[in-house]
Amino acid sequence: MKKKKWIYLTLVPIYAFTILFVVLPLVYMVILSFMSRAQVWGVTADFTLNNYKRILEPLYLHTFTESLKLALLSTSVIVLLGYPFGYYMAQLPAKWKQRVMLLLMIPFWTSSLMRLYGWIIIFRSNGVLDTILMKLHIIKSPLKLLYSYPAVTVGMVYALVPFMILSVYSSVEKMDWNLVEAAKDLGATGTRAFWTVTMPLTMPGLMSGVILTFIPSMGLFFIADILGGNKIVLVGSLIQEQLTKGRNLPFAAALSVVLMLLTTLLLRIYKRLFHKRKLEGLV
Repeated sequence: MKKKKWIYLTLVPIYAFTILFVVLPLVYMVILSFMSRAQVWGVTADFTLNNYKRILEPLYLHTFTESLKLALLSTSVIVLLGYPFGYYMAQLPAKWKQRVMLLLMIPFWTSSLMRLYGWIIIFRSNGVLDTILMKLHIIKSPLKLLYSYPAVTVGMVYALVPFMILSVYSSVEKMDWNLVEAAKDLGATGTRAFWTVTMPLTMPGLMSGVILTFIPSMGLFFIADILGGNKIVLVGSLIQEQLTKGRNLPFAAALSVVLMLLTTLLLRIYKRLFHKRKLEGLV
């Protein structure tokens, strides 16, 4: 009995932290989204749906659409790059696994802002990339990639691809390779064994990587600000603008709630797919 009481006491800090720093801020944000903006600064406790109606305006719907497009594009590229990397990384000898893991971790030791400013040096006119391509006679004039859609996409991929690699690596590392060998013994080719056995078994890692990359790419406004200038506006950029320049806290809260609902919807889809795989006995 005393042991159970001790266990319950150890859970108190976790529940207290969750309630104070997760639940209450979310509840406050939802309540704030239904309030009205004061004429000068702050909010008034007048219930309104105008904040959500305003999101349906073409300008803001376009921002959500563009954010969704960029998130889908960057996530697709991340899957194409991260899945093979994590898959083959898991099959390396132990010594090389440690080395590759170290190379993946080293960028996290540096500020992400500093790393993104490095991309400015690469992408700017007559920068590193332009110089190399012109010396190789691939291009005749600077590409002017900085402050463009491709630059933001590259920044998103660069910042988030390690999460995909590590998710896939963890899933492949735990996989039972005897099932792959059994499929080959039964006559399956390497390609067929991959799609019918390996892919379903590593799907949880792949889906986890998609969640960890798609959700942040919807709101990583600082990447769009640094590499896209004022040309690429994401939902995160819009929320920041409402908080700092517009000083419209209720509208910023409404945008955040809608973004949170989209994130929740994606998590629900992931949970449903994962549960379906579990019922089929594939994970």
